[in-house]
Amino acid sequence: MLDIVFKIERNKLWMLQVRSGKRTGASAVRIAVEMVGEKLIDVPEAIKRVDPEQLDQLLHPMVDPKATYTVLGKGLPASPGAVCGEIVFSADDAVEAKEAGREVILVRKETSPEDIRGMAAAVAILTQRGGMTSHAAVVARGMGKCCVSGCGEIRLDGQSMQLGGKTFAAGDLITVNGSTGEVIAGRVPTLPPQLDDNFRTLMEWANGVRRLRVRANCDTPEDSRVAREFGAEGIGLCRTEHMFFGEDRIAAVREMILSQTVDHRERALTKLLPFQREDFVGIFHAMDGLPVTIRLLDPPLHEFLPSEPAHVAALAGELGVSKEEMLRTVDSLHEFNPMLGHRGCRLGLTYPEIYLMQVEAIIRAATQAEREGVSTMAEIMIPLVGIDTELSRLRTLCLSRAESVLRDEGVDLEYTVGTMIEIPRAALVADRVAQFADFFSFGTNDLTQMTFGFSRDDSGSYLPEYVETGILDADPFQSLDQSGVGQLVEMAVQKGRAAKPGLKMGVCGEHGGDPRSVRFFHRTGLDYVSCSPYRVPIAILAAAHAALEDAGKVT
Repeated sequence: MLDIVFKIERNKLWMLQVRSGKRTGASAVRIAVEMVGEKLIDVPEAIKRVDPEQLDQLLHPMVDPKATYTVLGKGLPASPGAVCGEIVFSADDAVEAKEAGREVILVRKETSPEDIRGMAAAVAILTQRGGMTSHAAVVARGMGKCCVSGCGEIRLDGQSMQLGGKTFAAGDLITVNGSTGEVIAGRVPTLPPQLDDNFRTLMEWANGVRRLRVRANCDTPEDSRVAREFGAEGIGLCRTEHMFFGEDRIAAVREMILSQTVDHRERALTKLLPFQREDFVGIFHAMDGLPVTIRLLDPPLHEFLPSEPAHVAALAGELGVSKEEMLRTVDSLHEFNPMLGHRGCRLGLTYPEIYLMQVEAIIRAATQAEREGVSTMAEIMIPLVGIDTELSRLRTLCLSRAESVLRDEGVDLEYTVGTMIEIPRAALVADRVAQFADFFSFGTNDLTQMTFGFSRDDSGSYLPEYVETGILDADPFQSLDQSGVGQLVEMAVQKGRAAKPGLKMGVCGEHGGDPRSVRFFHRTGLDYVSCSPYRVPIAILAAAHAALEDAGKVT
């Protein structure tokens, strides 16, 4: 389809300009498919003519292009879609509003794992701080919810928000456009998602030419079902910490954290094991016959404790300790830079009983699912490894508990134990790390953060200017920095496979859903990428583009 600029002068036709016509995602897909049907182009050319990013318009509601509206402010387009809702300022208010049948937008300075319930209840999330891989952004994409993060113009004051020269109270209506980062006054007309036969045909064609497999980052059975419907070929990242925040389990988590002895900690973990097992059973059912990579506990323990004084006092009362003692405990877990602190495999080595409980839950869930007729492929992933000895010791620990459970269950089950490559040192010594890994999964969010020295939660305040002024070509948290971070990925692939030929490798960072990054991962020889469920079709089409580039059919 073309835009043609022409002029007729004195009965003569002058062709002034011809260019590819602008079109919506739905139009691009329809035109490509219909032109194949009319034998005007072939299938590879049709795949080439649809930009993978255009598929976002088909998967989420979008602002009606004909609508007029007032933009109050702009943040980062952290998770696509456009929705309207009433403002709420706390997770509890979001849950209460949903139960009352109201659609709300959760507005926070920044979100934390404590806000998970509220984020699930809201139709969209808006934050003052945070980048493209902040907590709000990652969780929202996983849930398929609209999100604008890092809108620094917002000023929050208790139960009010100032933005665009106006003051908004709880209950006021705004529209959030996660595809552009715009925050809009009032209600704006939107268009619904458009998944039709043309979309499904294009996906079939893309699946027929790509080499790179596509998995999804999922934490719940529901996320897993959605991902599979979109074509995901397994789960590349299941974050177990998100399972800890349910009302029926957070008390046991906090009891475990505040335990002073191993025995007390193990008793608390025993309460958590059935919940984790149940979650994993549901995920295995949703992914019947497909691999599921489950990351053991990653964040620092303080994230599971309240930070506000009133909530700390309430928790002290629940656990029967003094407020002063509770404050001392919370303070003792505080870290100046938690991203570089006591988390990931470091927690597993300090408190091995935590990882042992999780491994037992995974293996018991897999054996239960197998008995129920489900084919499981459990991949246990140890996070934040930077030293081969860390992985060696934790691998031995995990295998010991897994084999013990299998003996107890009286079954024989295949499973693997691997690691995330998210610390630069792990990439540098990947040949040594590979000796103790069945697979590598690149956590490119943290790998980018640690390579650049950028905070992924705070960089939204200056990275846009870096891109606008040409210091960087793109936000490295949105599109992989191929010359720097990419070099570490290539090194780890080469060293890892030199030490262990055929070592399975994938990506579970958010770059797995970015088309430009997907093409790089294809060229680097990775086996799969993993991304948020609603980015799966985009990754599939991008992987097809990469394969066609290799075949010389796309310039």
